[in-house]
Amino acid sequence: MTLLLILAPYGVYAALLTMVSATLSLAVATGLCLAVVALDMINGRSVKILGLGSAIVFAGVAAYLNLIDPSMSVSGVRLAVDCGIFALSLGSMLLRVPFTLQYALEKVPPEIAAIPGFMRANYVITGAWTLAALLMMIGNLMTLYVPGLPYWTGLAIAFAARNSALYFTRWYPEYRRTKDMAAQSAAVMSGQDS
Repeated sequence: MTLLLILAPYGVYAALLTMVSATLSLAVATGLCLAVVALDMINGRSVKILGLGSAIVFAGVAAYLNLIDPSMSVSGVRLAVDCGIFALSLGSMLLRVPFTLQYALEKVPPEIAAIPGFMRANYVITGAWTLAALLMMIGNLMTLYVPGLPYWTGLAIAFAARNSALYFTRWYPEYRRTKDMAAQSAAVMSGQDS
């Protein structure tokens, strides 16, 4: 449920972008991001880098679109949003606070968070989302600069990248737990043999 709530502003933005003006889709996405931030605050959770940062990205692109370049194409809008999300994701890792860490710390007990592999897992998952944003940027660049390329190509790349990152986010923590438990069992077994 949490993952769906986190991704809701992006899904609504992408769906609206195909039906209404870019300004309206960006405004709705900004509002949804702020609503998720408010919901976190009401429930006593931390303000998330991704939630607040995404609201700023959506609002910033909307402001640019309305104040500087009203003729910006839909592909240009998508590229600008994807660049912003890429910067948020990569920036969170460079600042040594991968954006997934805030969500993970609220879901796992402290003893799990203390495991050395926990931080590494958050870097790996945030890295998967950073790669997904990069692939979405490439797809948007292709629709802007490759003549004759169907518009749906960029959408297909974005869909595949986002869904792959989503699948990976769900799969990787369980994979790490299984691998870490196997390593602990092997260590215990080798300690008994000596």
